[in-house]
Amino acid sequence: MKAKSVGMLAALALYGGTTTAAAQPGNGNATWPQPQEGNFVVRDFHFQSGEVLPEVRLHYTTLGKADKDSNGRTTNAVLILHGTGGTGQQFLRPIFAGVLFGPGQLLDATRYFLILPDNIGHGKSSKPSDGMRANFPKYDYTDMVALQHEMVEKGLGVNHLRLVMGTSMGCMHSWMWGEMYPDEMDALMPLACLPVEIAGRNRLWRKMVIDGIRQDPDWNNGDYTKQPRAALLIGADFLLIAGSAPIHMQADMPTRDAVDRYLDESMSRITTGMDANDFLYAISASRDYNPSSRLNTIRAPVMFVNSADDFINPPELGIAEREIRKVKRGKFVLLPTSEQTHGHGTHTWAAVWQGYLKDLLERSRP
Repeated sequence: MKAKSVGMLAALALYGGTTTAAAQPGNGNATWPQPQEGNFVVRDFHFQSGEVLPEVRLHYTTLGKADKDSNGRTTNAVLILHGTGGTGQQFLRPIFAGVLFGPGQLLDATRYFLILPDNIGHGKSSKPSDGMRANFPKYDYTDMVALQHEMVEKGLGVNHLRLVMGTSMGCMHSWMWGEMYPDEMDALMPLACLPVEIAGRNRLWRKMVIDGIRQDPDWNNGDYTKQPRAALLIGADFLLIAGSAPIHMQADMPTRDAVDRYLDESMSRITTGMDANDFLYAISASRDYNPSSRLNTIRAPVMFVNSADDFINPPELGIAEREIRKVKRGKFVLLPTSEQTHGHGTHTWAAVWQGYLKDLLERSRP
């Protein structure tokens, strides 16, 4: 893997705005059904902040068709949730879809109805950069999950989920789905997060990004006419560090010049198309996340997977092992650091953890 590829994948660990053509709508390799895109509008949505939007647009991509049993219960829907700054279409990349969505694979799109939403604030869903800028409602994770639920149930007519899985921010949303809608899924697979309040170094780097954006004079309280350059750079800096994969980076960038080229190329790629308000909102949305006290209310089997080289969720904290004991049917797996892991972004390299997904699907079979 060349340094350019490492830079792209490190950023993709958190920020889906840098996706390549392989992640876009379409079906270039024809190993799974053609993705379908759509929008669902939620009207008069009341945010946790007390703010209200007359219309919230939720964009989604789906593969396959929903099946229902004789009682009208959806039997084959799988909800896959993206990370901070990403979109549902990031899961169409070969390292994910090419491993899971093809014929005979674990989430074969001819058998399952796969739902890949763009969260509010992300992708083609309603977001600050649509025009409201810093007047956009200050959404949080509870709002995001509630809107996902509205889209799944009312927009797509899905009343039960075979599986909810998510990466990074989507991992955190998966825990919340299990607590907010405990009877509406057969299984949960959170990938690359911790089910506790965001504190310690995780909160520290987020606060540094938030403050860095707000302190850029060109940000102008969110009312800028061109993207504030320093704000974008600090966001990109931390994305590269938070999503870093040390083994691959050391191998692919063994010299000073290689690192400098990688950084220049990566910063240009990440900041292209990035919006300071959108990114600020996305990072800030985690402010009150803390599912720890309600983990014992989750009823579905849980397969919780982190990797040992994850900068954001360092294993030495021992938090995952402690918290999984609260989950009645939970299992935690820590993937050891190796050439197969990719730092925080291991969550999207499905070949590394697909065996655990297989185990989860088998032990949660209705």
